[in-house]
Amino acid sequence: MIDPPVTLPPKRVTRAPVRPSPVRYPVLVVVFVCAACGLVYELELVALAAYLIGDSVTQASVVLSLMVFAMGVGSLLAKRLRCRAAVAFGLVEGGLALVGGCSALVLYAAFAWIGEARYVLVGFSLAIGVLIGAEIPLLMSLIQKAESARAPGARGKECARDPAGTVAELFAADYVGALVGGLAFPFLLLPWLGQLTGALVTGAVNAVAGGGLVLWLFRRDLSPGSRALLIAANVTVLAVLATATVLVDDFERAARRAVYGDSVRVAVHTDLQEVVVTGGPGGPPDLFVDGRLRAGGRDERRYHEALVHPAMTGRHARVLIIGGGDGLAAREVLRHPGVRSVTVVERDPGVVRLARTNPELTALNGHAYRDPRVRVAVADAFHWLRGATEGGRYDVIVSDLPDPGISTGAKWYSQEFYGLASRVLADGGRLVVHAGSASARPRTFWTVDATLRAAGLATRPYSARGRGARVGAGPDRAERADRFTGTGTGTGTGTGTGTGTGTGTADWGYLLAVADTYPPDLGLAPDAPRLRSLTADDLAAGARAAEATRDPRGAGPPPSTLVHPRYGG
Repeated sequence: MIDPPVTLPPKRVTRAPVRPSPVRYPVLVVVFVCAACGLVYELELVALAAYLIGDSVTQASVVLSLMVFAMGVGSLLAKRLRCRAAVAFGLVEGGLALVGGCSALVLYAAFAWIGEARYVLVGFSLAIGVLIGAEIPLLMSLIQKAESARAPGARGKECARDPAGTVAELFAADYVGALVGGLAFPFLLLPWLGQLTGALVTGAVNAVAGGGLVLWLFRRDLSPGSRALLIAANVTVLAVLATATVLVDDFERAARRAVYGDSVRVAVHTDLQEVVVTGGPGGPPDLFVDGRLRAGGRDERRYHEALVHPAMTGRHARVLIIGGGDGLAAREVLRHPGVRSVTVVERDPGVVRLARTNPELTALNGHAYRDPRVRVAVADAFHWLRGATEGGRYDVIVSDLPDPGISTGAKWYSQEFYGLASRVLADGGRLVVHAGSASARPRTFWTVDATLRAAGLATRPYSARGRGARVGAGPDRAERADRFTGTGTGTGTGTGTGTGTGTGTADWGYLLAVADTYPPDLGLAPDAPRLRSLTADDLAAGARAAEATRDPRGAGPPPSTLVHPRYGG
């Protein structure tokens, strides 16, 4: 008997894995670094644009949308450069380091000396986006070329024709780098170096990483002329960035003089914002916070007397001031007899420190912080109110916060915020809110009114006029010179975004609110201190002026909430 033949299975051939080229890992490190730098550029533009132009939501939307669009354009343009990927990548990184590193400096210069930064912002967003978009395609070409050269023949072709793994690794390094850059900007660069120096240092790191990669790992792909071009370009970029870093303090002082004039007395950067005190010798100081006029020495008494005293007509033993870290509202509160305690909730301890120590400000606020009845709570007002206990009720709450037109402060003018405030308001207590200009921004003013009423409060609107209040350099100035309703002549400096003085009139809008069905009476307490600029007749006229700005059709704006803010810049 013949046994049938046994067919053995074919032997399995195990191929040795193709190890990735040693070039790949340095490239991934550079991708990580460049991605971190790219996100820092984006955040620098968003932060500085929000500070200079205002309305952070709009600025973030403009910068990010334009940059993402430009990244797509840059990826398409990079297709034409793949034949010379090494030199192209080196030049792209040098250009990105120069443009991104100097972006904050040029944007601030345009604001300070030209008065218009929007077009500069758009230009930098597009330029940085195009350069960032060209990075990944060029790096992918370099990696594939290196893999193919290392493993010639079929294995080299197989490795070079497998872009999936390369793309995955490049994007992984890119996303992780973006994470690190996004965290480094607010926690390291901004507090340690500031916006201008932080961008310049980031550009230098970007130039060293990109230029070093090409000149070291891909030097064989460069002709002598290309190598000399890259060296010259990177040395020039680093020299420009280094020079700008050395001169950045002088530049900032010059730009500050262009914005505020030559009368800058104090300029400090706190952990949260820039605080500047200006004013001539012997004259009252002006206080600017992030470029916005917070207290004008000429008119601050008009503003604060109208803000505080109408709310002090009833019981006022315990008073809560939200904002007002300059101590000026506290000064007016302490003038009333019967005040036992004043709590000031201010989120920036630097403002309070300056109001306690600066001679001009302490003289202006009457040394309010020396009064033992005054207690300061350094906290965000929204979070502080959430943690306030039911037993800590206040007879009067004074809301002296930044203009509601600034989107970053919209939560302090929300229905939820006023609900928290009414929770700590004593029976019969009063809440007074600065709500921006009733004449210049009537919709914003009446949105605050609608929001208070939606929180269960009855309101009484009124306004007060100032004597040509000094125009601030920030986006929340309702009293812009072109919106003054008075007449007269004046002089000024700047081009619409600087400072100036005049003899026109500006108005501040207020809302007095109570937790009741009927609106509160508007008037002054019989035992009120002698006021310099406010009378009962002024209040009556201010109430009529505020009512005149109401929509005659009777269709008021809807209230503003945390999830649906309705305040514009």
